[in-house]
Amino acid sequence: MPLYEHVFLARQDVTSQQVEEMTAQYTQVLTSQGGEVKKTEYWGVKPLAYRINKNRKAHYTLLNIDAPAAAVAEMERQMGISEDILRFMTIKVEELEEAPSAMLQRRDRDDRDDRPGGGRGGREGGGFRRDREDRPRRSESGQEAN
Repeated sequence: MPLYEHVFLARQDVTSQQVEEMTAQYTQVLTSQGGEVKKTEYWGVKPLAYRINKNRKAHYTLLNIDAPAAAVAEMERQMGISEDILRFMTIKVEELEEAPSAMLQRRDRDDRDDRPGGGRGGREGGGFRRDREDRPRRSESGQEAN
C-alpha cells in the first residue's frame, strides 16, 4: 500500500482532548477501509503565518499513514466537511520516518534551557548592548573624561 504523511490544523478554540478525539476518528476511518496509521504526533498549538477563518493559531497534528488511496480520499472528504479543521495536507512518500519529526526535535531543543544565561548565549544581559554606565563619558571637546 502507498505511504503518506498527513498534517492537519484544527481550530485554536478546540481543546487538545477534542483534537485527540478527531485524530482517533480519522484513524478509525482509515482502518475501516483497510489502512493503518503507523505514527501520530501532536505538535501543539502554534501560530499561523496568516489568519485562516479569523484564527491566528491552530493545533497541529501529523499522521504517518499506510493506506489505500480510497481510504485517504475518504478521510480528506470528512476533514473538508468538518468545521474544526482549518487546513490539511497529504503527501505521498517513499518511506515513513521512524524517528520523531523535526517539529518534535525542535520542541525538545527549545525545552532544554541548560545553557548559562538562560539559553541566550551565556550573557546575563542577553545581548551585546552596553548600558549607559558602561560607556566612556566624553567632555564637550570630544575627549574622553574619567
